[in-house]
Amino acid sequence: MEEGRKFGFETRQVHAGQRPDPNTGARAVPIYQTTSYVFEDPESAAAYFNLQEYGNTYSRIMNPTVAVFEERIASLEGGCGAVAFASGIAAQAAALFTLLQPGDHVVSSSALYGGTVSATTPRSSTAKRSATPGATCSTSRRSRPSRTITSFR
Repeated sequence: MEEGRKFGFETRQVHAGQRPDPNTGARAVPIYQTTSYVFEDPESAAAYFNLQEYGNTYSRIMNPTVAVFEERIASLEGGCGAVAFASGIAAQAAALFTLLQPGDHVVSSSALYGGTVSATTPRSSTAKRSATPGATCSTSRRSRPSRTITSFR
């Protein structure tokens, strides 16, 4: 998309985060089916892996197809960036690992899917409590410890 130009929501749904291929003129986002990338020299590789320069290093870290998706979501949501995950449980784990410290508490509904309930204790020293489905907020607040960081309902 063109820098500095305001595009509508519908146009950004299709084109944000991607530019036509300069060699072929192709408009569609290519799917890069690779796991590794070639580096110009050892110094460039080191700069990429040390996050000193932006570039493709290994597809489990990022790849150009996912980068377009993340830029498109950020544009649609009005954000400065976005992070895509391969699954909901991966997204939950990233959020919890960022927020929780040893000794913190997570309250989750016992009606949640089993994998989600299990994932609410990502660190061995993090406590998990179950709340009754349909409990009011005031009831839930009274039953949670002071170091409760998050609740899943």
